[in-house]
Amino acid sequence: MGSVLDQALGEGSIRLKQNCLNWKESFQVAGSALVESKRTTEDYIQEMIQAFEELGPYMVIAPGIALAHGRPSDSVLETGLSLVTLSNPIEFGHSSNDPVSLVIGLAAVDHDSHVDLMSALAELLMSEDKVTLLLNATNESEVRSYLS
Repeated sequence: MGSVLDQALGEGSIRLKQNCLNWKESFQVAGSALVESKRTTEDYIQEMIQAFEELGPYMVIAPGIALAHGRPSDSVLETGLSLVTLSNPIEFGHSSNDPVSLVIGLAAVDHDSHVDLMSALAELLMSEDKVTLLLNATNESEVRSYLS
């Protein structure tokens, strides 16, 4: 399981204990981590924000967890993830899953190639213990060891 997630999280894609004031700032952090890890261009950050503005807080996929993403587009260079933990949980406007402490950025080159990645991610996020470990992680190597 870990190798799929670990590969999806490129160099520079993990940001821990971030101070964000709102969902938009958290998306900017998740997006810039995707840019830094060479998975997307800068344009993708705005595409993720636009998707949330259009479609609403359905991106809060589980209690405390948001999956920031846009549609597959030319802004996506390679399928990948970013992982952002927030030092203070943020309200996203979801009826049952707020507030959010973990934001995962997802970039997919098409609608099909990231199926394995999504199942590995779902498996990880279904484990409360693993999510707690991620939220308490203080450095990138801790996160990578949980994922492998």
